[in-house]
Amino acid sequence: MTFRPGGSSRGSEGLSLPLLLVIAALFVLMAFETGQAIHDHSALDDVIRAQQPSVEQATKLRQQLQNLAGKTAELAAAGDTGAKSVVDQMKAQGVTLAVPKK
Repeated sequence: MTFRPGGSSRGSEGLSLPLLLVIAALFVLMAFETGQAIHDHSALDDVIRAQQPSVEQATKLRQQLQNLAGKTAELAAAGDTGAKSVVDQMKAQGVTLAVPKK
Protein backbone atom coordinates (compact mmCIF):
# COMPACT_ATOMS: atom_id res chain seq x y z
CA MET A 1 0.00 0.00 0.00
CA THR A 2 1.34 3.34 -0.96
CA PHE A 3 0.18 6.69 0.22
CA ARG A 4 -0.67 9.28 -2.39
CA PRO A 5 -0.97 12.90 -1.44
CA GLY A 6 -4.45 14.19 -2.26
CA GLY A 7 -5.80 10.66 -2.55
CA SER A 8 -8.39 11.25 0.14
CA SER A 9 -10.16 13.85 -2.01
CA ARG A 10 -10.99 11.16 -4.58
CA GLY A 11 -13.02 9.29 -1.96
CA SER A 12 -15.20 12.32 -1.31
CA GLU A 13 -15.78 12.78 -5.06
CA GLY A 14 -16.94 9.18 -5.32
CA LEU A 15 -19.42 9.79 -2.52
CA SER A 16 -20.83 13.05 -3.86
CA LEU A 17 -22.46 11.57 -6.99
CA PRO A 18 -24.49 8.90 -5.16
CA LEU A 19 -25.40 11.44 -2.50
CA LEU A 20 -26.61 13.88 -5.15
CA LEU A 21 -28.64 11.12 -6.80
CA VAL A 22 -30.28 10.20 -3.49
CA ILE A 23 -31.09 13.85 -2.78
CA ALA A 24 -32.49 14.31 -6.30
CA ALA A 25 -34.59 11.13 -5.96
CA LEU A 26 -35.98 12.31 -2.62
CA PHE A 27 -36.81 15.71 -4.11
CA VAL A 28 -38.63 14.08 -7.04
CA LEU A 29 -40.49 11.77 -4.64
CA MET A 30 -41.57 14.67 -2.43
CA ALA A 31 -42.67 16.70 -5.46
CA PHE A 32 -44.73 13.76 -6.73
CA GLU A 33 -46.32 13.14 -3.32
CA THR A 34 -47.17 16.83 -2.96
CA GLY A 35 -48.79 16.88 -6.39
CA GLN A 36 -50.76 13.73 -5.59
CA ALA A 37 -51.95 15.20 -2.28
CA ILE A 38 -53.10 18.38 -4.02
CA HIS A 39 -54.95 16.30 -6.64
CA ASP A 40 -56.63 14.15 -3.97
CA HIS A 41 -57.67 17.24 -2.00
CA SER A 42 -59.24 18.73 -5.11
CA ALA A 43 -61.10 15.49 -5.84
CA LEU A 44 -62.45 15.37 -2.28
CA ASP A 45 -63.63 18.98 -2.57
CA ASP A 46 -65.49 18.05 -5.76
CA VAL A 47 -67.19 15.10 -4.04
CA ILE A 48 -68.23 17.25 -1.09
CA ARG A 49 -69.63 19.90 -3.43
CA ALA A 50 -71.55 17.23 -5.37
CA GLN A 51 -73.06 15.80 -2.18
CA GLN A 52 -74.12 19.14 -0.72
CA PRO A 53 -77.60 19.26 -2.38
CA SER A 54 -78.34 15.72 -1.13
CA VAL A 55 -77.26 16.65 2.39
CA GLU A 56 -79.49 19.72 2.34
CA GLN A 57 -82.45 17.67 1.09
CA ALA A 58 -81.85 15.03 3.79
CA THR A 59 -81.74 17.72 6.48
CA LYS A 60 -84.98 19.24 5.22
CA LEU A 61 -86.63 15.81 5.09
CA ARG A 62 -85.46 15.01 8.63
CA GLN A 63 -86.95 18.27 9.92
CA GLN A 64 -90.25 17.52 8.17
CA LEU A 65 -90.29 14.00 9.59
CA GLN A 66 -89.59 15.24 13.12
CA ASN A 67 -92.37 17.81 12.75
CA LEU A 68 -94.80 15.15 11.53
CA ALA A 69 -93.81 12.73 14.29
CA GLY A 70 -94.21 15.44 16.90
CA LYS A 71 -97.66 16.38 15.68
CA THR A 72 -98.67 12.73 15.56
CA ALA A 73 -97.49 12.29 19.16
CA GLU A 74 -99.47 15.41 20.16
CA LEU A 75 -102.62 14.01 18.56
CA ALA A 76 -102.09 10.67 20.31
CA ALA A 77 -101.63 12.45 23.65
CA ALA A 78 -104.86 14.38 22.97
CA GLY A 79 -106.76 11.11 22.49
CA ASP A 80 -106.91 10.62 18.70
CA THR A 81 -107.31 6.87 18.12
CA GLY A 82 -105.67 6.87 14.68
CA ALA A 83 -102.62 8.71 16.01
CA LYS A 84 -102.46 6.32 18.99
CA SER A 85 -102.47 3.42 16.57
CA VAL A 86 -99.57 4.95 14.61
CA VAL A 87 -97.61 5.62 17.80
CA ASP A 88 -98.20 2.04 19.00
CA GLN A 89 -97.10 0.58 15.65
CA MET A 90 -93.98 2.72 15.66
CA LYS A 91 -93.18 1.61 19.23
CA ALA A 92 -93.52 -2.01 18.09
CA GLN A 93 -90.87 -1.27 15.46
CA GLY A 94 -88.58 0.39 18.02
CA VAL A 95 -89.29 4.02 17.10
CA THR A 96 -90.44 6.37 19.83
CA LEU A 97 -92.53 9.36 18.84
CA ALA A 98 -92.30 12.05 21.48
CA VAL A 99 -94.24 15.26 21.89
CA PRO A 100 -91.91 18.12 20.88
CA LYS A 101 -90.75 20.45 23.63
CA LYS A 102 -92.04 23.97 23.35
